[in-house]
Amino acid sequence: MAVMAAQQINLTNQFLIAMPGMGDGTFAGTVVYMCEHTEKGALGLVINKPIDITLKNLFEKVELSLDREDLAEAPVYFGGPVQTERGFVLHEPMGAEAGADGYNSSLKIEGGLEMTTSKDVLEALANGAGPKKVLVTLGYSGWAAGQLEDEMSNNGWINVEAQPGIIFDTPVAERYDKALSLLGIAAGMLSSAAGHA
Repeated sequence: MAVMAAQQINLTNQFLIAMPGMGDGTFAGTVVYMCEHTEKGALGLVINKPIDITLKNLFEKVELSLDREDLAEAPVYFGGPVQTERGFVLHEPMGAEAGADGYNSSLKIEGGLEMTTSKDVLEALANGAGPKKVLVTLGYSGWAAGQLEDEMSNNGWINVEAQPGIIFDTPVAERYDKALSLLGIAAGMLSSAAGHA
């Protein structure tokens, strides 16, 4: 009798939405934008957990002044529990504005946005240039090979194709419900009890 290998799912450019029964309190009530998902593991950024730092404060800490009033009071977000001292910038694709190759250390997310970890994107923003729509996090969410798939099979997460409008244009308090609505689900419809047919 042949054993079928589990088909590799690719959650890149998807939202992971934490289910009410999520065992890890760090991720309770979160929406994670998935930047990368391969057989080696996964990387994403939480998009709905602002922390008590504004972009203006963050820029001052890295000795840059932020001249864009549209961004100065925007919050920095908790991107996840890994490398919380490091900044991650999720932004709209830049194309020619940032040069042919984009910013240093940019990850072009297939079918989606770009994520940059280098200071040059902050320098561009400080100078009034750079991407118009950005979400800046400290830290990221990471999973080892097979870990995310296990969490999903245990009803920790549901997923849906990401929509940039939820990340950049939706008020923070509405992002969880708005992401769920992409599946035709309201938060009240979810049960914290895991069930298997």
